[in-house]
Amino acid sequence: MDAKGKVFKYGENVDTDVIIPARYLNVSDGNELAKYCMIDIDADFASKVQKGDIIVAGKNFGCGSSREHAPLAIKCAGVSCVIAPSFARIFYRNSINIGLPIMECTEAAEEIQAGDEVEVNFSTGEIFDKTTGKTYKSEPFPEFMQKIIAAGGLVKYTSENINK
Repeated sequence: MDAKGKVFKYGENVDTDVIIPARYLNVSDGNELAKYCMIDIDADFASKVQKGDIIVAGKNFGCGSSREHAPLAIKCAGVSCVIAPSFARIFYRNSINIGLPIMECTEAAEEIQAGDEVEVNFSTGEIFDKTTGKTYKSEPFPEFMQKIIAAGGLVKYTSENINK
């Protein structure tokens, strides 16, 4: 289970109101939410992001309200992973619950630049910046979290495994 793509880079304290503004919260369809993902911080994000691309940001990514819409918008926009030094705890849990991989790595978040090509190995925690040739080490996901992410989220994982 790996992620690879071009980097979109943002600063610290990117809150859920920036990820998906409240004016779009009457929508619950992920594909519709994706059209407005990051619109207030990067108006071109939704039109430029490609399936597999990666967000790299500063500390406390996903702070603010506890809405699940934020990680859902990111995932449905095609982002394969978010890398930051730290995440708001509820955003972290919501991301895993919907199957959006997020990696905590301060050094990678500080050094990787917008436009870099990056590969992430979730089982080893390695983040490789193909543009610079540098490898960073993050804590790998525990096996059970890898299974939740691979299944596409907690609900899908549970429904697939409830009668096993």
